[in-house]
Amino acid sequence: MTRGLVVLDRDGTLIDFHRDPELGVVTPAFHPSQVRLLPGVLDALSVLSRAGFALAIATNQPGAAKGEIPRAAIEATMAALAARLEAAGVPLSAQEICLHHPTGGERGDPSLVGPCACRKPAPGMLLSIARRVGVAPEHAWMVGDTAVDLAAARAAGMRAALVASTVRCELCPHKGAHFDGLTPDLRAPTLAEIAQQIVALRG
Repeated sequence: MTRGLVVLDRDGTLIDFHRDPELGVVTPAFHPSQVRLLPGVLDALSVLSRAGFALAIATNQPGAAKGEIPRAAIEATMAALAARLEAAGVPLSAQEICLHHPTGGERGDPSLVGPCACRKPAPGMLLSIARRVGVAPEHAWMVGDTAVDLAAARAAGMRAALVASTVRCELCPHKGAHFDGLTPDLRAPTLAEIAQQIVALRG
C-alpha cells in the first residue's frame, strides 16, 4: 500500500493560541513554555501514525519579518513542539516554517520581507514536504483550520481537511462550509475526528 502523508497546520490545529490576560491579546505561541497541545491531538496523531501515515507540519510564522518576535524564538518554539511529539511516540517526518511576510513591519528582518513561494496559500511548503517524505501529493492530506490551509492544499494537489472548532470565538469561528469558494474534503470539530475519517477513507 502506498505510504500516506498528513501535513498539519500548527496554530489552531495542533496547539492552542497564547492568551495574554494583561494585554488582552491572542497570539500564536512564541516561546516553548507556551506550547499547549489541543485536546485529543496526541491520540489523533497516534491513530494516523499507526495507520501508516507520515506526519509533518507546515506553518506560516511571519513574526520575525514583522518585527514582533525574534527568528530564534520561532525556531525554538517549533523545536519544542517537535520534541514533545517525538517524546509522545509520534515523531514528525518533516516540518516547514515560512518566515516570510509580503510587507513586513517596523524593525522586521528585511531578508524575510517580500513575495515567496512557501507562504500558505502558496503550495511551496506542502510540495517540499511531499518530496522529502517521498509521497505523491495525491496521496497526501493537508489538515488545518483556515481558508489559507484549504487553498494551499488545493494548490499542491492534496486533499484538504478542516478542523472547524466552534469554541474559539475570539478567533473568528468558522461559518458555513465554504471558505473563499473552497470546500474541504473533510470537516469536523476536532483533529481526533478528522484522523478517524482519514483512516476510514484509506480503508
